Amino acid sequence: MVIRYSSILLLFFSTVQVNAQTKDSLTYTRFLAGVTNNNLAYVTERFNVSLATARFAAAKVFPDPSLSFGWIDNGQKRMKMGYGFNTGVNWLLELGNKRQARTSVARSQLELTTLLLENYYRNLRADATLAYLQAILQENLLKVNQESYQSLSLFARADSIRFKLGEIKAVDARQSKLEAGNMQNTVYRSEAGFQAALLQLGMLMGKAADTLYYPVVAKPSFDREFSLKELINSAVSNRADILAAGKDKEVAGNMVKLAQANRMPDLGLNLGMAQNTGATNVIAPTPSTNVISAGISIPLKFSGRSRAELLSAQYSAAQAAARYQQAALQVQTEVATSYYNYLSARKQVTQFHTGLLQEAEKALEGKIYSYRSGEINLLEVLNAQRTYNSLKQSYYEALNGYAVALVEMERTAGIWDINL
Repeated sequence: MVIRYSSILLLFFSTVQVNAQTKDSLTYTRFLAGVTNNNLAYVTERFNVSLATARFAAAKVFPDPSLSFGWIDNGQKRMKMGYGFNTGVNWLLELGNKRQARTSVARSQLELTTLLLENYYRNLRADATLAYLQAILQENLLKVNQESYQSLSLFARADSIRFKLGEIKAVDARQSKLEAGNMQNTVYRSEAGFQAALLQLGMLMGKAADTLYYPVVAKPSFDREFSLKELINSAVSNRADILAAGKDKEVAGNMVKLAQANRMPDLGLNLGMAQNTGATNVIAPTPSTNVISAGISIPLKFSGRSRAELLSAQYSAAQAAARYQQAALQVQTEVATSYYNYLSARKQVTQFHTGLLQEAEKALEGKIYSYRSGEINLLEVLNAQRTYNSLKQSYYEALNGYAVALVEMERTAGIWDINL
């Protein structure tokens, strides 16, 4: 019984939460600002720049000196040989411009990380725009299905009355009712798809699912005139991933210089002072002494004979150069592909502007009138209704495809002037 009541309470609170879900009208400008400022994945990526900045600061630090202390017992307490104390400072002197090479690597890595963050935002902005367009498409498809359901529902009610009056057969009235019920299920599926698209907008802005954000669009124009050659030049010059590939080459070159610098041995500098107390034995009395020492230590760097680190850096540099060439070639292919997709999407939208929808609507109205006059059967009306619905859905999908093609083309070309 307790479990049953708990289930009822859980269902009640879940229902309250769903009903408490608020609605918010969301312009594209506000949406993009929310994504830029609050997207959690983007916030996480920004930490990479902070980490690279810290590594760059650490690379400029000189090696720390070391301070040593010691105590000496000369032994032979009976002979009274005395004690000794010593202290010293040791410091590593890096040769071969190691610090400069290390700093150059860290600086180029910081610049590379910044470019990667810029490229991440380029893709995030485009993906967020596509999600916004998807929400608009789902809303339009839902409206088409709702209008169709309302039309079929009125049609079914009218046929029910006509059947009672003996104007049509029972099978026609039943068929009208079944078509209306089937379209209602389609409306339910469209509502679920629309709500999922709205929740996606909130997730991209880092918002909880207690609010549904409805897109607000003022019928933007997606007509643009582009030159394929200019688009390719823009992509090669401006795309952050291409710039990052070039910076990756620079990082690899600086790694080669660092590997070369690491082959140079470093010097150890030391400065020390020792104090010995006097020996007071009668055989060899000795006064107290103070000793100051300075010296240089040179490591015997037999590991320098191995060129493994240098060869590894050189191979990495060659690999980075090959990656850059491949990236440049890939960009040209992507830009050309998105350009031709955009032209194709424009032609599809233009085709609808020739009056296809108007003709389908007139044909449907004519079929309905003929059916009510008893000139045709119900099947012809339903076919006309499906054709009209299909064309209207195709129109909205073509508009969405046109917008998506523009977003993808500007993403690949490294430009951006989208404003929905």
